[in-house]
Amino acid sequence: MKYLLMALAFLISVFIARMIIPRILLISYRKKLFDSQEERKVHKGAIPRLGGVSFFPTILFSCCGVLAFYNLFGYYVSTLHDDRILSEMLLLVCGLVLLYLTGIADDLIGVRYGNKMVVQLVSACLFPLSGLWINDLYGLFGLGMIPQFWGGLLTVVIVILITNAINLIDGIDGLASGLSSVSLVVLGVLFLEREMWSCSLIAFSSFGVLVPFFYYNVFGKAERARKIFMGDTGSLTLGYILSFLAIKYSQNLDGIPKEHGPLVIAFSTLLVPVFDAIRVAIVRMYKGRNPFEPDKTHIHHLFLKMGFTVRQALLMILLLSCILSGLNIWLIPYVENTVMLLLDMLVWIGLNIWWMKRIKMV
Repeated sequence: MKYLLMALAFLISVFIARMIIPRILLISYRKKLFDSQEERKVHKGAIPRLGGVSFFPTILFSCCGVLAFYNLFGYYVSTLHDDRILSEMLLLVCGLVLLYLTGIADDLIGVRYGNKMVVQLVSACLFPLSGLWINDLYGLFGLGMIPQFWGGLLTVVIVILITNAINLIDGIDGLASGLSSVSLVVLGVLFLEREMWSCSLIAFSSFGVLVPFFYYNVFGKAERARKIFMGDTGSLTLGYILSFLAIKYSQNLDGIPKEHGPLVIAFSTLLVPVFDAIRVAIVRMYKGRNPFEPDKTHIHHLFLKMGFTVRQALLMILLLSCILSGLNIWLIPYVENTVMLLLDMLVWIGLNIWWMKRIKMV
């Protein structure tokens, strides 16, 4: 029954998003609500950027509808005896509302980056307030259980990092939605194995809304008024949901110190966007520039400079994300957390050096 409900939530999200996105396209073209044309952007023509407007309402409707349906039949959704799940879910919705409204304002009229950071900070602080914070590093750099203050501070930093990473990686068709889909499917399955049905429901509902969006974003034709971008509304929504799921999965619910745990597994699904955001920020600061200043140095720009087409770059980056995530999940029972993280960093650095050499040869 519970597996059927996960499938139902996914299908409801697909159906609603499939109904809403064409209406958003219609309104966008009538009101001329198009993405700005800038030198660093790879798209051509007038394309709406309000696809993300469909994300949060669809996910909320799907999750609430399925949970209500389940409870009406007298069933209880198991969350491994986690009595904080209700407050976590409610504050998750509160944070999503803040980011959703901010994203819409930014997509329509523009919002200063400082103001967006304040909203992200407030939204990130809602997680520790609800009791959701990283309380165990599972031996990472020799650290185990950590105090709530430091765990809460680390949680806030990670939420802001992931939210911005998804926002920054949204540079070519299908990349942000594709990477998010990989992470959502992996986390959804992992939550199913733990029988944390509520979190799995969020993951599959979020994945469902991305399926029709991915079609319109990647395969839609701008000249036929069928192409759309997610905008900041969508990327902020996805980043916040992904950070919630990753932190939730990595949290030590029973409070017993452990040598190996789910920390690396949870965040391995987000290695590509997070590592790329960190690399770009470091390079910009090294060159004496604002780390938040947009440019053409992200991973998708590197692939384009190597001669790949947009579709080829998309496939290569998605494949890289799947490989890194799969290897981490496969090796973590046998490799210590710190060693695993250092190996990931070495692989990422090695790949970037290789890419830069290829670019110079082109």
